[in-house]
Amino acid sequence: MLAGEGAVAIWNGITDEGRADFYAWHLHEHMPERVGIPGFLRGRRYRAADRTTAPEFFTLYETQTFEVMLGTDYLSRLNAPTAWTKRATSHFRATSRALTRVLASFGVGPGGALLTVRFDVPSGAAEAERARLERVLLEVSRLAEITGAHLLRADETASAARTNESKDRKDIEAPPSWVLLVEACSVKALESAGEVLNREPVLNSATAGRYLVEHTRLKTAFAIG
Repeated sequence: MLAGEGAVAIWNGITDEGRADFYAWHLHEHMPERVGIPGFLRGRRYRAADRTTAPEFFTLYETQTFEVMLGTDYLSRLNAPTAWTKRATSHFRATSRALTRVLASFGVGPGGALLTVRFDVPSGAAEAERARLERVLLEVSRLAEITGAHLLRADETASAARTNESKDRKDIEAPPSWVLLVEACSVKALESAGEVLNREPVLNSATAGRYLVEHTRLKTAFAIG
């Protein structure tokens, strides 16, 4: 189960020259800052588990409600990026960020391996596909070594909004409309989940990636400076 009703899902690559600074910033400033925001419950960063997965990093922030991501506490941070944030993000590549509502979340808890699936749903088919995918994810969540299966839908307006942190960046790509996340005890266990998901026509053109968790940040107080 995810921790709340909302989630920020971020995929990004990083340049070789910016990698060390990215790790230091993400561990010591960015994740503590984000999870310290009221309504943010947990942050997790993942790294690609294989060479076919791109971009290299995936970060997930779980929020108490979707509205937390529209609130002044979060927006004030986005509109007042630190110098370190500006420096670190200048090395980002192929960044896609979605502000999402959690439509369904099944399972017993976090897993060390993660499958992310980004896809679109035809206009007018949203409710039918949602109901079908919820049934499929419930089936997936019961597979051996699968610890969680989640369905997220992005708010396209909120996801596409630019702030002081993002307005001048050239690395930002279009956010996904829908996201599936499957958590497991191992990367190998994700294969059985993929076999079930591959039966769904709506996922035929999806972008999938397999990741391993690098760091988890739980709720904590944090102040800049």
